[in-house]
Amino acid sequence: MPVDDLRKNNTMAHILDALDGGQDIGHYGRLTFAMVAQYFADEDEIVTRLQKDKDFSEEEARSLYKQVSSKEYSPPSRDSILEWQSQQDFQIISDPNDPDAGNMYQDLTFPEKVYSSISNYNEKKSD
Repeated sequence: MPVDDLRKNNTMAHILDALDGGQDIGHYGRLTFAMVAQYFADEDEIVTRLQKDKDFSEEEARSLYKQVSSKEYSPPSRDSILEWQSQQDFQIISDPNDPDAGNMYQDLTFPEKVYSSISNYNEKKSD
């Protein structure tokens, strides 16, 4: 799935539009993008998109990608994104009043290992 297919999700479409416009999406915007995109695109495609952020170099983009992909972070929850965006200028979720905005799992299908990882985490947390 190429990065453009992430546009099925409104939050990811918002991030992609901002990147295409050369906007600074902030640390957490870039982190959110990388955490989701790692499951749908290869390193070069993700790095190319991240470099469209006017304040982010290729070296920084590769470093972020490698950090996120090596840990296989699950996509962030809506609550995490809302907390993160309160710490920066760029609003990752364009409509924070919409309770579905920021839900990456609503419009995107992730590999089964993502869902298993979340289930395992929740089981350990409840123990």
